[in-house]
Amino acid sequence: MTTTITQQPSYVFVYGTLCHGQKRDINGLQPSPIFMGRCKISGTLYDLGNYPGVRLGGAHWVWGEVYQITAQLEQQLDEIEEVWPQQTGEYVKRQVVVQCDGRELICLVYELAQTYSEGRDVITSGDWINWQRSSVGRTR
Repeated sequence: MTTTITQQPSYVFVYGTLCHGQKRDINGLQPSPIFMGRCKISGTLYDLGNYPGVRLGGAHWVWGEVYQITAQLEQQLDEIEEVWPQQTGEYVKRQVVVQCDGRELICLVYELAQTYSEGRDVITSGDWINWQRSSVGRTR
């Protein structure tokens, strides 16, 4: 008797430089991800200079994009975000439930380690792309 094991699709929530049109646009990676929608998660968004970081939970919303990804693409994202099993770096990979266009998806998200958020400005709108556009000309 043969049993077929099917792997559930993996999803990732991106909220900064990996968003469409940004400098590290996830759509430039291979194999290409599948865009699922613009969604939001509960969290606080921090300004880290040239990119943002999110801390999960709380009363605020953080806006971003959800993509369906392969295991190979997930490994590439881990490298970009410098997430390694043996390290405690700037980001930690977590899973969150995201409401996306009427669907509930379990998504990976790269959360900023708490020590990196201390003393950083909060992006109160929760939308890094719009905040960045409104901050053009600001010294970074």
